[in-house]
Amino acid sequence: MNRLKKEFEARFSAPPELLVRAPGRINLIGEHTDYNDGFVLPAAIDKAIWFAASRRSDGRFAFAALDLGKFFISENATPVLQQNHIWANYLLGVVSEARKDGLAFGGLNLVFTGDVPLGAGLSSSAAIESGMMFILNELYELGLSKMDIVKLAQRGENNFVGMKCGVMDMFASVMGRENQVVRLDCRSLEFEYFPFQSDAFSLVLCDSGVKHQLVDSEYNTRREECEAGVSILKKYDPGIASLRDVSPAFLKKHASELPGKIFQRCKYVVEEIHRVEQACAALQNGDFETLGKLMFETHRGLDLEYEVSVPETNFLVEEARKNGVLGSRMMGGGFGGCTINLLKTNDVEVFSEKMREAYRRHFGLDLKIYPVRLADGVSVQK
Repeated sequence: MNRLKKEFEARFSAPPELLVRAPGRINLIGEHTDYNDGFVLPAAIDKAIWFAASRRSDGRFAFAALDLGKFFISENATPVLQQNHIWANYLLGVVSEARKDGLAFGGLNLVFTGDVPLGAGLSSSAAIESGMMFILNELYELGLSKMDIVKLAQRGENNFVGMKCGVMDMFASVMGRENQVVRLDCRSLEFEYFPFQSDAFSLVLCDSGVKHQLVDSEYNTRREECEAGVSILKKYDPGIASLRDVSPAFLKKHASELPGKIFQRCKYVVEEIHRVEQACAALQNGDFETLGKLMFETHRGLDLEYEVSVPETNFLVEEARKNGVLGSRMMGGGFGGCTINLLKTNDVEVFSEKMREAYRRHFGLDLKIYPVRLADGVSVQK
């Protein structure tokens, strides 16, 4: 924080008006269900993007990304998609969507840094977008609710950046609570918190080191495949608006109608929505063993049916299984990133050593491991 303030003052010749922390997120279970109107079970974590910001009188936007060593300043107050400063689009997109809603605000000086690993599936982009909208709301007193901030951050990524992500990542970054996960109904946006406070169990992330670029990946293709499945199934039940409305039995009955890979994609999503509800029941009962089994089931579906895993994440899950974890799965949009592992706290140190050794032996790579704690959502820092 001290470094951030010093960098801001050095660049803009004045101290910042506002300091903000916007966390990354994990998702305990419920992957690729958000854009299918299903349930997800995310949480904010103790890794975050940190911002220093002040208002600017000329309406322009000046951004300094310390970790990238990059600086951008807009030509005027109108956001324009950047080809040479792609990272700035995540900030400009939020500005663009807020302008569409008629919100009145001026320019901004902004410096940011963070310890959310890029490309690891911890939603650094959502933290940046959520933090940006939170800052505009605070500095210009826009009167937005937390849910307004969530929706505008999502729209920025959907409409400006071009990534058709669901609402989960921004929701977790804004609405997170310490030592709690939150079940979000992605259709109604109703939510409920569940405690994850057992000292006996921990969550540990293993970073495969494979960096994914979801905008350029098959993420959008998976969404289109799900929508194609819904279009076909609606012929047999007009009440189906999304895969949330499809039961496993109904899907199986019409499997022959779904061509190519579409049945597999739909099968995974329908079953994953059900797994989230099972996971919530397990948490309520303090049944971490059942929770772990559900995580393993999710990974199998992500690998074999949704086909978004890669050899590195598959290896990490199987190696974790050999080392006695309760559950493990690939986390995030796919094509790299982290695995999330549920294990006994007493085993964390030995687990980490064995996983590093196995990964180095198999791939010749150093494995980064991040134990994570569940933290509060985006907030002003003193």
